[in-house]
Amino acid sequence: MDISLYYQEKGEGMPFVFLHGNGDSGDYFENQTEYFSRVFKTICIDTRGHGRSPRGTAPFTMEQFADDLNIFLESKGVSDIILLGFSDGANIAMKFALKYQGKLKALILNGGNLNTKGVKAKIQIPIEIGYRTARLFAKKSPDAKKNTEILGLMVNEPNIDPESLKSITVPTLVIAGTNDMIKEKHTRQIAENIPDSELSILKGDHFIASKQADLFNKEVERFLEKNGIS
Repeated sequence: MDISLYYQEKGEGMPFVFLHGNGDSGDYFENQTEYFSRVFKTICIDTRGHGRSPRGTAPFTMEQFADDLNIFLESKGVSDIILLGFSDGANIAMKFALKYQGKLKALILNGGNLNTKGVKAKIQIPIEIGYRTARLFAKKSPDAKKNTEILGLMVNEPNIDPESLKSITVPTLVIAGTNDMIKEKHTRQIAENIPDSELSILKGDHFIASKQADLFNKEVERFLEKNGIS
């Protein structure tokens, strides 16, 4: 890999890997690492070009981010992981599961989407306007160029075929908020296409892991215990 991903590790036991959302960092999961590091080895990764991870020269795509994660795990000699992705992190987690499922013990998808149609228009339209604006200045401003790439992930990706999700056989929890920026019918579509997955809609918005951490953590814990993962 052309870069080294920044990560934070805490605790001992089965590796529990966290993937943050667009434009964010692994710091988003501070409430989860505090809670789950009592039982698991929590690993929060900053995606390429996010947080404290460098951009590098490889493509800035979710497919690449999934490959980055695989290379990271191989470099650490880590497999049989629990993988929890939030928002764009959930989209990367789906890409990873479709390509590297053998390395997963469980999959938790929080606020993910298959394509841009899954995002509520009141959220998606401003993102697309911002993307087009940033592109106008991308050649003249490094900040605008970075912003173009970040926003581009939400405009041009993830483009996941719902039928492809039928190949995922690891225990999976699909979780979102009642007032999520992702349409509920879209969240349900993800769950319906992953065999034997569980769907959980918790009271809250897109950021339930942060804002309703206790509720979110206990639901994730319930799911893991039900599937004998500890």
